[in-house]
Amino acid sequence: MPKTLYLVRHAKSSWVNPSYSDFDRPLNDRGRRDALEMARRLKDKGMLPEIIISSPARRAIETLDQLLPELCVDKKQVFMQKRLYEASSETLIEIIQALDHSIRSALVLGHNPSITRAAEKLSGEPVGHLPTSSVAAIKLDSDDWNLAGICAADLLFLDYPKTQT
Repeated sequence: MPKTLYLVRHAKSSWVNPSYSDFDRPLNDRGRRDALEMARRLKDKGMLPEIIISSPARRAIETLDQLLPELCVDKKQVFMQKRLYEASSETLIEIIQALDHSIRSALVLGHNPSITRAAEKLSGEPVGHLPTSSVAAIKLDSDDWNLAGICAADLLFLDYPKTQT
């Protein structure tokens, strides 16, 4: 059975307080609204992941807090992966390849440029620059996550807050 992957870039963060480290920057109000909107769009499309793997950066966790109620993912199926913070696209793909083969759909919540580059490498499609709160949905033509980046894959859709549904 093919695998479905949702690559999600964290929502818009706040730069108001310069004393915060990059890792500790929170979402701003627009980021919280946008993340919730994207969660609703995924839910409306019936695109519900079985598991979520997230960067532990504050802005990623706060994005996750907006996604979880809409996506109905059990918190036991949410995993923090510190390698996602400052990950290369290769590292992101390695994390995907390590997923258990029994999982049919997964959401990876991370940062640019790795989210954009991984979407392009996995799908073979030029996706450009994915703005904050973007979702790239990719179908892998394999029943083995280990073949992500090797087997054929299709870009199902790209969505972000400013697109019309």
